Amino acid sequence: MDMNNIQEILEYNKSFVENKEYEKYTAGKFPTKKMAIITCMDTRLVEMLPKAMNLKNGDVKIIKNAGAIISQPFGSVMRSVLVAIYELGADEVLVVGHTECGMASLHAETMIGHMVERGVSEEVMSTLENSGIRLNKWLRGFDSVEEGVKHTVEVIKKHPLLPPGVPVHGMVIDSYTGELDLVAEGYEQ
Repeated sequence: MDMNNIQEILEYNKSFVENKEYEKYTAGKFPTKKMAIITCMDTRLVEMLPKAMNLKNGDVKIIKNAGAIISQPFGSVMRSVLVAIYELGADEVLVVGHTECGMASLHAETMIGHMVERGVSEEVMSTLENSGIRLNKWLRGFDSVEEGVKHTVEVIKKHPLLPPGVPVHGMVIDSYTGELDLVAEGYEQ
């Protein structure tokens, strides 16, 4: 393992703190725009998404995962959405997928092959399969980013713990230009 990345981060952080650069990011824990956003962990969106949406530190709660997908209604992503709503003051939810998402081309069989190549044993794979864990289903992506966003919007809207009247929207952001396309309007509920 190469420790250069960690060392570089720690060296930069020391300067960041000493020069009080954190002061320009001071914000409260409650989102001022009262919104939770679920988006992809894609590296192109780290700065692009907030800039394209005119978001500043403290404006929204941003929840990131692979593909902006809620694959399990009672998993950690949905729990984070519910915490944002019930405990942190969010009263809207926005799902933002993006063009050229890797989850659109994810093939479970290929990824499982990579796992085995990197040392996960066939015995582990067999044990998981025999325990009822269907890796082919769990690791699947989606055929269309728009459909992936709409599916996640529906999972949230139909969740039994979502309070009535919470708008859930869906958008797709262009990974290069930042242009947003509304694919699910949450105010029409």
